[in-house]
Amino acid sequence: MSTFTIDVPMPSMGATVSELTIVNLVVAPGAKVAKGQKLAELESDKSAFDFESPADGTILAVHGNKGDVKSSGQTLFRMETSDQSLQHLAIATAKHDAEVAAHVAPAAPASSPAPRASSLVRTPRALKLAQEAGLDPTKIGDIEATGPGGRVSGDDVAKYLASRK
Repeated sequence: MSTFTIDVPMPSMGATVSELTIVNLVVAPGAKVAKGQKLAELESDKSAFDFESPADGTILAVHGNKGDVKSSGQTLFRMETSDQSLQHLAIATAKHDAEVAAHVAPAAPASSPAPRASSLVRTPRALKLAQEAGLDPTKIGDIEATGPGGRVSGDDVAKYLASRK
C-alpha cells in the first residue's frame, strides 16, 4: 500500500474556543504511531484532553512546543500514513521537504525541572482573569501553579486574587 504525507491540524473545540495550548508532547519526529495513540495533551480555557493519532503512521514533524498556544486548524503534526480515509489531508511533499526539517521541534527532555516564576506557563483563562483584575500576568511570580504540567490555571489566579482581599 502506498503512503502519503498529511498535516494533522489542531482540533476545533466549537464556536467559543479558537485556541488551544500544548501542555505536553508525547511523540517526537520519527515515532511510529497507531491510530488512537496519544500524541499530545492539549488544553483550552475550559478543558484539558489527550490528542490522539488519526491513523497508523510515522510522525515526520511536530509543529509546536510545550506551552505554545495554537489556533484551531493550524498544523500540529505532519505524518506519513497509508490510511486512504485521510487522503483529503494529503499534501504535495515536494514543496514541503525543506519545511519538515525547519519545523521539527526538538524532543522534550525525559524530565524537566519545576518551572521558575519567570518561565511559568499560564492558561488562556489565567491570563484573562489576571488582565481583568488589572494585573500584569507576566510579572506575577507568587501564584502557585497547580494546573496540568505545572501551569498556572484560572483557578490558581482566582485563589491568588481571593487571598489578596
